[in-house]
Amino acid sequence: MGESRSRKTASAVGKTAHGFIVRAVMMVMALLCLTFVMNTERGEAADATQKTPLIAYNGLLVGDDARARLVVDFDREPSFSYRYVANPDRVIISLPPTAFGFPDGALNPRGLISDIRYGSTPEGGARIVLTGARAMKLTLGEVRKSETDGFRLVIDLAMITDDQFSTLLADQLQKQADEGAAALSSETVSDPAVIPRQNDDFLVAVDAGHGGIDNGAMGEDTHTPEKVITLAFAKAFAARLKQESGYDAFLTRDKDEYLTLSQRVEIARQHDADLFISFHADSLTQQPEISGATVYTISDRASDRLAAAMARRENLSDSIAGIPSTNEPEAVTDILLDLTRRETQNFSIDFADKIVDSFNGQIGLINNPHRYAGFQVLRAPDIPSVLLEIGFLSNPDDEKRMQDPAWRTLLVDRLVKAVKQYHETTMSGG
Repeated sequence: MGESRSRKTASAVGKTAHGFIVRAVMMVMALLCLTFVMNTERGEAADATQKTPLIAYNGLLVGDDARARLVVDFDREPSFSYRYVANPDRVIISLPPTAFGFPDGALNPRGLISDIRYGSTPEGGARIVLTGARAMKLTLGEVRKSETDGFRLVIDLAMITDDQFSTLLADQLQKQADEGAAALSSETVSDPAVIPRQNDDFLVAVDAGHGGIDNGAMGEDTHTPEKVITLAFAKAFAARLKQESGYDAFLTRDKDEYLTLSQRVEIARQHDADLFISFHADSLTQQPEISGATVYTISDRASDRLAAAMARRENLSDSIAGIPSTNEPEAVTDILLDLTRRETQNFSIDFADKIVDSFNGQIGLINNPHRYAGFQVLRAPDIPSVLLEIGFLSNPDDEKRMQDPAWRTLLVDRLVKAVKQYHETTMSGG
């Protein structure tokens, strides 16, 4: 009787345990099935997202003949890569499958970019092809979260020399051979087109005004074009400054070639110059009695009518090559950039004053020799810059002096002295 009750109790316990185990197994299997279904649905959703093309719903191309920025807005975060192609020189931006939804004409070529095309590729992706008016380099490529829910691809390009572009092609070919890559990068790119400095010398960018198809002013007596005079003074000054220990100089142009105003500024910035001097020798045919040197710094408002008229004439240099000219300053959207420009302008004024002091009593100066106006060639935000009118080709005495090698040497020596005084003052914190 007791044994029978014990067996029944054990049997009941066994059945209860067995039932619990069965229910637990069934629950685990149910959870596994649910997890599988959820993962499958997520995978299908991810596959669907991957198969759905990106939507590029807005595009903008801005810049000038020295720099360009391309901005494209996407509904989702895009990946990208880029590569260089020659003949003609191009930068090709490769993208995942993309539907370009912005209207025709939203991306019009301008300045550095002579042509821009975009669309799908036979391989199923998409690309944007940027053709350069001259050799160029991608200096920035990144994807940013936009102010809305989308993402923004930002591409910056800068002009470079043909030799530099050939080097980029050679480096790209070597990278492809080493890594089997079809493009240079699919990551954020930051590679400024700056020429490495060879030393810590104080470096001055020396700009000979005009050149090539732009003759500038003409001498009244000898009919010597301004471009010849400015190049002679620029070469003499650069050679003389290089003789000073701790100083170096380079020419924006060393021959009779045409450079736009923005290209001159870009060359100075790519060399990481500490100072920029642009040589000029204008003409005032209606006032031939005016003579002497003048030093100009930049300002949105001209100091006087003569300075305003001088800036208008010099800024028309681009129009000779059919490039639209504007006197409007670039929009400042970064307070740090604004502060940099203000500080640079103060340094420019200080250097201009040093030139006037050095010339005084040695080189003839116009009345109120330090003037200011909106000269495009002085717009580098981070390089103190001056424009030096060494004299007026409309004045016979000035024209004669500018043709005199001895007077040129005197002016160059006084200018070198001004550069050294400026550098010593800034280095000492003055």
